Amino acid sequence: MDTSNLAQHAGTAGAVFASIFVIATTTMRTMIPLRVLGIFTNLVLIATAIPSRNYLIIVVQALVLVLNSYRLHQMLQLVRDVKKSVQGDLSMDWLKPFMTERQCAAGEVLFYKDEKAEDMLYIVSGRFKLVESGIELPVGAIVGELGMLSPSNMRTQTLECVEAGLILSVSYSKVEELYVQNPEFGFYFLRLASARLFENIAKLEERLAQQTAAAPAPAAPKPA
Repeated sequence: MDTSNLAQHAGTAGAVFASIFVIATTTMRTMIPLRVLGIFTNLVLIATAIPSRNYLIIVVQALVLVLNSYRLHQMLQLVRDVKKSVQGDLSMDWLKPFMTERQCAAGEVLFYKDEKAEDMLYIVSGRFKLVESGIELPVGAIVGELGMLSPSNMRTQTLECVEAGLILSVSYSKVEELYVQNPEFGFYFLRLASARLFENIAKLEERLAQQTAAAPAPAAPKPA
């Protein structure tokens, strides 16, 4: 078989495989299998373009291959980090690549109680306080994630910046996008949010117990 026939057959095979890929993508509901299939398709199309020396297809598919590989790595790393957080210290460092920076000045109110919640925040530096409960949030804390899970999406407390610092924010829509792309991420995010809820309840109970213990005992009634 000469080179021209080989190139023709390779081109036909590439076109057929590309059509199969388009059909297969309609059955994919999550992003990780789609990325894996995309990588396999890129490799096949590059291989079928080599005999015909179709350098345009080779270059385009090579670029898409790099993008698919990076996105796949990013999603797998995200799932691994969330799993690690659930099993460890409840850190949300894994969300940092999807967040935007915001500088806050002392006295600035980031959000008020009962207003619509649209994002959650990660404290990088500075001091921040939940006004109604008086709880000061440490560096590394995340606040506002439970508003995403509530039916009304309303803020339950006011957040004030006590000392100038830096926060990172991520919109609920971005978190929902990550969930749609990978339901496994959504499952671990819900577990993490639930763990944080129980952690907050435990802290409030501990604080209430301390306040009760510090309260003065009622004076004994004087004899008549």
